[in-house]
Amino acid sequence: MPVVDVTLTEGGHFEEEQIRRDAAQVLAAFDLGDAELSVLLTDDATIHPLNARWRGKDRPTDVLSFAQREGETIGQREVLGDVVISLQTAARQAAERGHDTEHEVRVLLVHGICHLLGYDHEEDDEAEEMEAIERDLLDDLARADVQSDGAREDSAG
Repeated sequence: MPVVDVTLTEGGHFEEEQIRRDAAQVLAAFDLGDAELSVLLTDDATIHPLNARWRGKDRPTDVLSFAQREGETIGQREVLGDVVISLQTAARQAAERGHDTEHEVRVLLVHGICHLLGYDHEEDDEAEEMEAIERDLLDDLARADVQSDGAREDSAG
């Protein structure tokens, strides 16, 4: 089972257990069930200086990935790295795209994990491959939601 450490900055609110479940399912899809991942759910004020320092873009962004996949392991556990998501930017993007913030955070989490695993979207062919993988992963997560909702209804009825 992967270790997914979720940290929520002060003042934020979000369903951390859903992030853990989603991340674990995505990692299992890549056969990384024993990996370690850190997810920081934060705000624009926190992500802005990270984006400026590491990407040279002096503005907030939605998601950043910091890979540590250089062969470093702790015991048998592979440390993948960190995904940092701005909940403020996610909320704005969700409103613009006509869905809820929870869905947008899920999209950003999948995107961030894909970056940790070496996928990119700088070139058109890379972008197409990454988008296809992300679509498949998001479809799998949505199917798991439906299955777990059905199981809860069965146990309640």
